[in-house]
Amino acid sequence: MTEQDQKQLGKTLWNIADQLRGAMNADDFRDYMLSFLFLRYLSDNYEQAAKKELGLDYPDPDAIGNGGKTPLLVWYTDNAADVAEFEKQMRRKVHYVIKPEYLWGSIAYLARTQSGKLLLTLQNGFKYIEEESFQSNFQGLFSEINLASEKLGRKYEDRNAKLCSIISELARGMSLFSTDTDTLGDAYEYLIGQFAAGSGKKAGEFYTPQQISNILSAIVTLDSQAPETGPRKKLESVFDFACGSGSLLLNVRHRMQDAGGTIGRIYGQEYNVTTYNLARMNMLLHGVKDTEFEIYHGDTLTNAWDFLRETNPARKPQFDAVVANPPFSYRWEPTDTISEDMRFKNHGVAPKSAADFAFLLHGLHYLKDDGVMAIILPHGVLFRGGAEERIRRKLLTDGHIDTVIGLPANLFYSTGIPVCILVLKKCKKPDDVLFINAAEHFEKGKRQNQLRPDHIARIVDTYQHRKEDERYARRVGMDEIEKNDFNLNISRYVSTAVAEEEVDLAAVHQQLVAIEQDIAKAKEKHNTFLKELGLPLLP
Repeated sequence: MTEQDQKQLGKTLWNIADQLRGAMNADDFRDYMLSFLFLRYLSDNYEQAAKKELGLDYPDPDAIGNGGKTPLLVWYTDNAADVAEFEKQMRRKVHYVIKPEYLWGSIAYLARTQSGKLLLTLQNGFKYIEEESFQSNFQGLFSEINLASEKLGRKYEDRNAKLCSIISELARGMSLFSTDTDTLGDAYEYLIGQFAAGSGKKAGEFYTPQQISNILSAIVTLDSQAPETGPRKKLESVFDFACGSGSLLLNVRHRMQDAGGTIGRIYGQEYNVTTYNLARMNMLLHGVKDTEFEIYHGDTLTNAWDFLRETNPARKPQFDAVVANPPFSYRWEPTDTISEDMRFKNHGVAPKSAADFAFLLHGLHYLKDDGVMAIILPHGVLFRGGAEERIRRKLLTDGHIDTVIGLPANLFYSTGIPVCILVLKKCKKPDDVLFINAAEHFEKGKRQNQLRPDHIARIVDTYQHRKEDERYARRVGMDEIEKNDFNLNISRYVSTAVAEEEVDLAAVHQQLVAIEQDIAKAKEKHNTFLKELGLPLLP
């Protein structure tokens, strides 16, 4: 499928969503749409694997007819004694099982025929996927999909009819395209972006714009100690402690694969339960096996994940790459004993009014010595005083801040303020800090500004080779930063202002003298004419 077709599929699905959601707000309807798309993906992937596994024994769809039976349902019925062994093989090869009656084809048939069993079948199917399909437990994966919601209808029959309408339209829309699993993944990402655009400030809870994800993923997949040599061949692990829908983690994975490298295990943490479920679906929908990722639902600031709070420092989890787009200037309530927390003990505790540095220090604590971390933060972290100044000073004197990148304003759905990317390392080689001022390099959009591919490429290339470029990038030594009281305000070091052209006073004086001489000659000639005419002369 071409890129144009992929975009068209996404637009088709978005138009269906816009037409069908009725009185439901976009955030509620998003969960239904994305869950059904997720079910379609799981079904297609499973049926393709089943067809390959069964070979010639896989029933011919053309011989079945239109009675609502799918090939796999026919095979299950005719080969009941072999089902257990077949499912065992499927768990080994695709890591999950879905009973035929819960596959998308069966669900779509019930919707198309307005069957009264659709709602109950969906409820049972979602429960089966959560509890039995995978080796991992995906309990609560569909917890935000309230099939009993009165927003679908007051009576069972009304809700069932509404779901029949939604699923029938989705099935019809997708039938217009030759969809494969990669395409469905792209359509899922497109819909997440569209719902984010309609969610305003709430979008910051779950979505990092793709263009910014591209910058972060490019940075952390380069060799941390010698980025000029290019991408790493392998990342053992990548961690996003405020992962939202998981798009940033997936971007890192795609970039590694596109560069011919491999990535080990993906780790994410998310506090919002709806977004947490989106992230788990997103991973599976993009072909990440349940054994290849772990997304945890919990509070990052309280370090709620037992996996991270390893009591033995020698066994503390550490990651090759850490990426994050945490909530900006989030108000938090640090405990009285938080200063003894190993994450903050060496650098200090962020103020209650803004947890930006608390998030940063959390990620840095779990970064490997040869790892790299890229985090999106508001500009205030670069210059605010008090506790934040003390943390910033310690990070700089310890040599952890590698690069500061200033981005244009209005790139996010959730805020119009300009933001920055901080790149941190535990053992960085340069003894300076690279400042990149990309704030004025963007394409203006109707609602959000955009970074074109050439804008992104310039940022990444400048970071990779630590280039200096007038009014764009500069390497600044620690002596200068210390003289500025460890203030990292980018414009102090890389001003985008164009200097006024110097005035050569001697040359200007000569020009004025020449002009006065020309005026005197013109006046003399003019008076000659006036004299001949007998008119009064000019003084």
